[in-house]
Amino acid sequence: MTTDTGDLRELTVGTGAGGEQLGTDMVLNIGPQHPSTHGVLRLRLVLDGERVVAAEPIVGYMHRGAEKLFEVRDYRQIIVLANRHDWLSAFSNELGVVLAVERLMGMEVPERATWLRMALAELNRVLNHLMFLGSYPLEIGAITPVFYAFRERETIQAVMEEVSGGRIHYMFNRVGGLKEEVPAGWTGRARAAIGEVRRRLPDLDNLIRRNEIFLARTVGVGVLSAADAAAFGASGPVARASGLDLDLRRDEPYLAYDQLDVPVVTKTAGDCHARFEVLLDQVYVSLDLAERCLERVDRLTGPVNTRLPKVVKAPEGHTYAWTENPLGINGYYLVSRGEKTPWRLKLRTASYANVQALATLLPGCLVPDLIAILGSMFFVVGDIDK
Repeated sequence: MTTDTGDLRELTVGTGAGGEQLGTDMVLNIGPQHPSTHGVLRLRLVLDGERVVAAEPIVGYMHRGAEKLFEVRDYRQIIVLANRHDWLSAFSNELGVVLAVERLMGMEVPERATWLRMALAELNRVLNHLMFLGSYPLEIGAITPVFYAFRERETIQAVMEEVSGGRIHYMFNRVGGLKEEVPAGWTGRARAAIGEVRRRLPDLDNLIRRNEIFLARTVGVGVLSAADAAAFGASGPVARASGLDLDLRRDEPYLAYDQLDVPVVTKTAGDCHARFEVLLDQVYVSLDLAERCLERVDRLTGPVNTRLPKVVKAPEGHTYAWTENPLGINGYYLVSRGEKTPWRLKLRTASYANVQALATLLPGCLVPDLIAILGSMFFVVGDIDK
């Protein structure tokens, strides 16, 4: 199908499109793909030969209406919905929701629960980053790194599964603390797992960080400037790779992050390689933070949750909580009318803002660089569509 709009002639590729309209811009639809690929994301590209002229990310194919479902679930039930939109950061998603509810209720959480939450959140961050550290090289032709990444993931997954009973959707946060006390000796086993991953992580690091083929595919490709990152509301590793020095754990501390020195990994290149390096270096930082949190847990005694009434009702009002999730800043705007269900719970998810930057990143690049750029944005499609 050909359309004529003034001086611009576009050729939309599809069934029956003829090959006689040479010299026209081609409109190419990439996606929506199956969730087991990058996710159900559609890109509408205008191409001039192999060069991208314009790009429009089209979202919404996985939309499940999670925010409306929150309104008919009580404050215990919404946690099970919250941990599913970014399925690689389930613990962190749960955490943001319960922090918002606790803030609205003016609830004080036991100190032991606070430090356990921080330890588990950092371990969840490591799990999230390792997935991308394995899958990103795979997408541009390097098969081996995914085996190293999953070896380390399994080591951390074992301790997360032991403490919560889940491997992906942990359901371990509760309003007022955690579901239950951790098993006896768990903190020691968790520290041993952290030490093992830290010792073996250079296998993955040395294999890929300075690999000449990987460098050729990523250095100078898909450059996102700090100004553009800020304009699109990008956050997390994507923004810090462009030089935006922002991390809520240090700048707007929640839980007890103000008692820790949180190193913030930043780069200035803003290209695909810088985004990969930030993710890789952040794993080392999170392992150190998790270990320090566990050492603090060992020195604390007391409960890990607060006794709640049978029906939990938040007082009338509204509040906003935000957390530094593995992929960036997640925000939770909670409005209560004094009932046992939220009147409104609005999610601000990291992936949604980050993926909008593709409209700026992709124009000017070549089609072969498309996958390298797309993979380096580190998004989860459920986190976009909610």
